[in-house]
Amino acid sequence: MRKIAVLGAGKMGAGIAQVASQGGYSVILRDLQMGLVNVGLQTIENNLDKEIKKGNIEIPQKQQIMGRIRGTTDLAELSDVDLVVEAVVENIAIKKQIFAELDNICAPHTLLATNTSSLSITEIASVTKNPERVLGMHFFNPVPSVKLVELVKGIETTDEIICKAKSFVTNIDKKHVVVKKDSPGFLVNRLLVPYLNEAIFIYAEGIASKEDIDTAMKLGAGLPQGPLELADIIGLDTLYSEVLALYNEFKDPKYRPHPLLSTMVRGGYIGRKSGKGFYNYSD
Repeated sequence: MRKIAVLGAGKMGAGIAQVASQGGYSVILRDLQMGLVNVGLQTIENNLDKEIKKGNIEIPQKQQIMGRIRGTTDLAELSDVDLVVEAVVENIAIKKQIFAELDNICAPHTLLATNTSSLSITEIASVTKNPERVLGMHFFNPVPSVKLVELVKGIETTDEIICKAKSFVTNIDKKHVVVKKDSPGFLVNRLLVPYLNEAIFIYAEGIASKEDIDTAMKLGAGLPQGPLELADIIGLDTLYSEVLALYNEFKDPKYRPHPLLSTMVRGGYIGRKSGKGFYNYSD
């Protein structure tokens, strides 16, 4: 692989484009509007400036990394890439539409990966003529600093495709785990989301304050953040959609979202990105 395309110039897409360029790949960053692409490029530049201040890279390295990234709004420019990583909104209909288009545009050898955290790889692949080349490549936020990437097989994803994806992940200085079966939440979120949801149940039932819940898990379990702090970082809207994905798939009441979570999302209390969640970030 030499040429990578990332669809979606939001925080996740920009992060994926950054680490791919840092790994030496030529990168196309694509979004619907050039203004959105420019925001993504600025995000990457800001990330690299922080690394310069920390002494991790120097200005010439930043220039080289930015020089390997090109923005576009034209899907047709993806015709000769070796890998596409889709990182658009977490909506199955939108993702299926994109993959149907990619299947017609991209070369037969191109790997088609989705960064979805909860949606079915097999369902996304079903709209393509070559579902064997579709896989999940789930990065974690913030992409530049979190080492893990989940590689997820759909029903028809071949071992050869997974091997190529492993090489790419290694080349961008990440570690992979392979999820052998397409299942909601894959590996990390299958474990993490119910834990966060249960913390919301405990808080809503008045068993402990949010501060004490978070302190208990940090000091008692050795975790870097408490569950309610982490929920705010992830985004309560994102968490809610992931809880619903598990509940809708398994129909098991242990996955049901607490009404407090849905109420907060409807009210715009979605965490750090809105300035308010379980904690207030507006100050």
